[in-house]
Amino acid sequence: MTPGITLENVDGEQVHLVTTGPADGPPLLLSGGLGGAWFDWQPSVDLLAGRYRVFNFDRPGLGLSPMAAGPPSLRREVRILAALAELAGAPVTVLAHSMAGFHAEALARLHPELVRGLVLVDPSCERDPHARVRLAGLLDPAAKALGAALGFTRLSKIVGPAGRRLVLRCTSDRGEPVPDETVRSVYGRGTVLGTVLSEELAYREMAEDLDRLRERQPFPAIPLVVLTALGDPGQSEDEREKWREGHRLLAEMSPYGRQVVLPNARHMLQMDRPEAIADAVAQVFDAPRARAREDS
Repeated sequence: MTPGITLENVDGEQVHLVTTGPADGPPLLLSGGLGGAWFDWQPSVDLLAGRYRVFNFDRPGLGLSPMAAGPPSLRREVRILAALAELAGAPVTVLAHSMAGFHAEALARLHPELVRGLVLVDPSCERDPHARVRLAGLLDPAAKALGAALGFTRLSKIVGPAGRRLVLRCTSDRGEPVPDETVRSVYGRGTVLGTVLSEELAYREMAEDLDRLRERQPFPAIPLVVLTALGDPGQSEDEREKWREGHRLLAEMSPYGRQVVLPNARHMLQMDRPEAIADAVAQVFDAPRARAREDS
């Protein structure tokens, strides 16, 4: 099945969007983790695209999306998700990996009419989500300038792919789902490296903003599956238990929430355990029938 590849204008930004699957399939919107690219989801898309209409995008500055016009923030990411959900034919089921879990949860709280259900894929969770100093917006131009300098000197072609390999060594058993030249074409871009740094700077601010949003906006009663990976090397038993517990609390946000624990899986579940992703999506779509049985 040939994917449709477009560059969409969304909320003043341009995002690279890859659409796969039958035109009349239930829409899925995929959002990657910090510094991720659309191809991180490819093994999962291969399982999902036969039944669902899959919308897989790169946030501004990442993957093949052009440099962002502004700094990353929870508010910006929610606006982008909301616009893409409407483009996809809301309500959509959102699959969000790692840090993108912040964005997907905020979307569900602010725009419940756009969200049919959520699959949070080893999502970020913070027990103390407070940013001591909020400098992400001020430092964003410097991060972009550093990325541009790395691109101009061509150092990005060395630093970016090497950094990607180092990260995957700790977070994936499978390795890259696409050819090496595709990886180099993305992570060799200075724009991507600058954006990764910007997202890292904004991480705690997004966590804090989501915590404040939780106080104001309830989570809707929608199907929710939280996938928990506990096989990353270097994690102590105490860290694993805290991660499990944090995800349990996320699953309890919805009366139709469920946590699925994968003891031997690493963080990049969408690459390593695509069958778990597909099962989680099926659970979201089975949930209304389960509720109907409970109500009868």
